[in-house]
Amino acid sequence: MLYLIGLGLGDAKDITVKGLEVVRGCSRVYLEAYTSVLTVGKEALEEFYGRKLILADREEVEQEADNILKDADISDVAFLVVGDPLGATTHSDLILRATKLGIPYRVIHNASIMNAVGCCGLQLYKFGETVSIVFWTDTWRPESFFDKVQKNRQSGLHTLCLLDIKIKEQSLENLIKGRKIYDPPRYMSVNQAAQQLLEIVQNQRIRGEDPAITEETLCVGLARVGAEDQKIAAGTLQQMCTVDLGGPLHSLIITGGSLHPLEMEMLNLFSIPENCSESQSVDGLQT
Repeated sequence: MLYLIGLGLGDAKDITVKGLEVVRGCSRVYLEAYTSVLTVGKEALEEFYGRKLILADREEVEQEADNILKDADISDVAFLVVGDPLGATTHSDLILRATKLGIPYRVIHNASIMNAVGCCGLQLYKFGETVSIVFWTDTWRPESFFDKVQKNRQSGLHTLCLLDIKIKEQSLENLIKGRKIYDPPRYMSVNQAAQQLLEIVQNQRIRGEDPAITEETLCVGLARVGAEDQKIAAGTLQQMCTVDLGGPLHSLIITGGSLHPLEMEMLNLFSIPENCSESQSVDGLQT
């Protein structure tokens, strides 16, 4: 059997009881190490689970999946994923590969950022299509995702923005020369995402277009959701450029315009202090 097991969002103890029982009984246990990260490292997981873990990076999962599936028809193999196992399309591909090989599979779900964002008080059923914001480079500055933000706004729906993670990435030079040298991990912050969004807004204005959002659009920044030091901040897109949310992982929500009174009341709990001294109500912000 191939088991795909969600680890939740916080630390080693967020695995479900069912998931932990399976992990302790499997012949091999892989830890997917590129779509997200926990607040603790591999060693802390191994200590709590009582098992050695095999790190599986993007290259192994996407190009050498047969290694993971080897002997899974005659023994139990676990594939651990931060959040929920089906939060990334890569893992659906692993299921399809297993099925073609006649290997049965089972998914053990857990909390993911897709539902845990409800912690900020915005209602989950009022979210539209999720988007990803990637790190821009000097030669690649994609804006296509912004169309989805605009569609969501037009429908009065919030947009969850998943922010880029660069783990075990190679520079263009090392890639071309075939050198297995990797850049240090990078995690996009809410500040960086907001700055890129504001640049898109300015680009649209230059082109004579009417942007879906402005500097005053109400947004919510989230950091380390599910961890003990989770942090949430509600304020304008402009404020998101400078708010200090601490270390990774970060997510950003662009609100969908009209908010339910309960949503407004909840966001007031997390409003960014005005001039870092007194609390600012979000009621007066443009949404």
